[in-house]
Formats: sequence, C-alpha cells, structure tokens
Amino acid sequence: MNLNLSVNGKLHAIEAPEEMPLLWAIRDVIGLTGTKFGCGVNQCGACSVLLNGQLTKSCSIPVSQAIEKEILTIEGTSKNLEFLRQAWSDGNVPQCGYCQSGQLIAATSLLDTTENPTDKDIDTVMSANICRCGTYTRIKKAIHQAVAIKNESI
Repeated sequence: MNLNLSVNGKLHAIEAPEEMPLLWAIRDVIGLTGTKFGCGVNQCGACSVLLNGQLTKSCSIPVSQAIEKEILTIEGTSKNLEFLRQAWSDGNVPQCGYCQSGQLIAATSLLDTTENPTDKDIDTVMSANICRCGTYTRIKKAIHQAVAIKNESI
C-alpha cells in the first residue's frame, strides 16, 4: 500500500503493508537506522520515537497508525534533543550505546513536557527504557545537565 509518513519534518512516500511495524518502515523502507530494534515486544525502548510528541515504541504499532502524524527519530532535530545530545556527549553517557537513541528520545519527551524535571520525574519517564550496561546514573545526570544548558541559552 502507498503511505505517506512525515519523519523529522520530511514527507516520505513509501510502499508498505499497513500492519508493518512503524520501526521497520523507519529503518528498512525509509533508511533511518538510528532507531534500534531491541526486543520487538514493547519492553526495552530502543525503538522509541516521538509520534505527535508522544513517546512511542515503534516496534509495537503498525505504520498505519502513524499516517498524518509527525514522527521524530534520533536523526531529527528539536531544541530539547540538541540540549540532550550536548549533555550526553559532555557526560560521556553511552557505554555500548545501543539503547541510547531510545534513551535520548525518551529524555526529549520528558523535557518537552517538564521544564525542570525532578529525579522522580526522570525515573518515571526513563523507566520505560532498558540499558543493559546500567548507565542510568549518567543518564539522569545528563538530563539535569541538559536542563542547565537549556536555561543558560535563554
């Protein structure tokens, strides 16, 4: 079926079955491979994207549910994502790095909705993403650092 997806502000006309998981449309059809396949059962968060600003695990929804919605992947840009990328780099957050695109998207969702998140806010949102290397302390510190970077830029 011919489908139109808006990914990172760009319209993509793709040929895909409506039931194809959004993850595979992003990775295999469009070619944006930053969004990772982790578990395939809506648990780990490696496949996280923002769908109309809502944190969404792209392995668990059919591409048909993303039509006429804006999809933000790790390859996209937003102010909060840029602040987080800087803090992630400054804090040397990733270890193996596999989950980090999903972690950054989840953190972007948090900063998009919470101006100055507490540790509890961070724990609540970020608990939906698994890091097998255990970089949770560095992730939390980087989120706080991103808020500081954001506040300095105002």
